[in-house]
Amino acid sequence: MGLTAKIRTRDGWAVSHAVVTVTDMTGTQVLRAEADAEGAVRDVTELAPGAYTVIVTAVGYAPAASSAIVTASGRAEVGTVTLARQGGTELPPPGPWTIDPVHSSVAAVAQHLGISSVHGRFTEFGGTIEIAPDDVTKSRVEAVIRAASIDTGNGMRDAHLKSGDFLDVERHPEITYRSTGVTAAGSDRWTVHGELSMHGVVRPVDLDLAYLGTGADPWGGTRAAFRATAELHREDFAMNYNQVLQAGIAAIGTTLKVELDIQAVQGDSLPQA
Repeated sequence: MGLTAKIRTRDGWAVSHAVVTVTDMTGTQVLRAEADAEGAVRDVTELAPGAYTVIVTAVGYAPAASSAIVTASGRAEVGTVTLARQGGTELPPPGPWTIDPVHSSVAAVAQHLGISSVHGRFTEFGGTIEIAPDDVTKSRVEAVIRAASIDTGNGMRDAHLKSGDFLDVERHPEITYRSTGVTAAGSDRWTVHGELSMHGVVRPVDLDLAYLGTGADPWGGTRAAFRATAELHREDFAMNYNQVLQAGIAAIGTTLKVELDIQAVQGDSLPQA
């Protein structure tokens, strides 16, 4: 006898802090129960046969209501209730997430000679993501990149990028990003506001972030995937080196397009290989 239900997000993950309220046809509350760590509700309160309204609420999610019929056995099986993020926006389950650099990439694209692009990437980086449980706009991101890990596929060009003309990795070995806020930009899109420290200069930089989903990995963990883009101007970070060709075209574009493909593992550390 009693009520059973499972509370899940749209991508199938448990909402462990959900509250289920049951009212009878007069609107009187007859039962209130909280979901466990697995998002399951199992309440043994005996209910009289009849029709009831089941309301599921959780901080950060839009309420969901459904009807339930209690049989002569006194049992109401609600089944799976899916909650959508407040405002229709989606993010992974709350708590800490650790960026997995092996399955992520940090890349940048610059224009070359006005007609083509040079692609580069950083091979050494790490970071953390904290999804706030009550207000997702208070979620946080921190990342550190080793400036000397720049790789454009050309040793001479990489050496120049590491020099004082550009990254000056001897004096500024780390590039850091710390978020200052998050705003929703769509059902699965966000704008991350933050500060980027590079080449000894700190500037505000926004990331256009898309949440791609959450799923289990083969090693028993849970992973979330994100894609983010940003546009940087070299002169904002005191990197003014350039060559001007005879036609007046700059050899290297002043704008960098940053492309991030991120996998994060649930928890405050990466699993041991």
